[in-house]
Amino acid sequence: MSSRILAKPESRLKRGVKRCIMLAGIVLLAVATWLWFTMLSPWHYQRPPALAPIADGPHQVFVYGTLRYALVRYLVMGTSGSPAAATLGGYRRCGLNIAPIKEPVAITQPPPDSEINGLVLEVSAVELARLDRYERLGVRYTRRRITLQDDTRAWVYRRLASKAPAGEAIGCPGSDTIDRPD
Repeated sequence: MSSRILAKPESRLKRGVKRCIMLAGIVLLAVATWLWFTMLSPWHYQRPPALAPIADGPHQVFVYGTLRYALVRYLVMGTSGSPAAATLGGYRRCGLNIAPIKEPVAITQPPPDSEINGLVLEVSAVELARLDRYERLGVRYTRRRITLQDDTRAWVYRRLASKAPAGEAIGCPGSDTIDRPD
């Protein structure tokens, strides 16, 4: 009888470990499925036909959000790239968007939040297409060419006001974009 009592807690522990391993496997499978659906599946995002084709050759892209993290870049592009620190002057960040600042002519010192620190990535046409998919180009974001503080010309993604969820602020006070009307 004493051997049965001692064996019982051990078998409960084994069952608990098995359940934890099964749960971890299910979570891992769910994350992998979500990543595939978001990044690679043909059903989730179709590039709008009105968008111009991506030109061959290297492209410079300024990133200021989740794409600053190497793991995210690796999941999105298949490489973490070779990022370099960069600053975009005359813009401010507002949630998921950036907006140029409209400054009165009389201001001699730029406002303290008039720069966005980020990274500039050099990417191929294939990697740019993967970034477009991640940002949902033409659906959630538009891609514009801007000049960074070091005079590098780079693409940057800006939120489309017409596609933002209701009530989400698109512009910043004092910028050239406005909040979405109710």
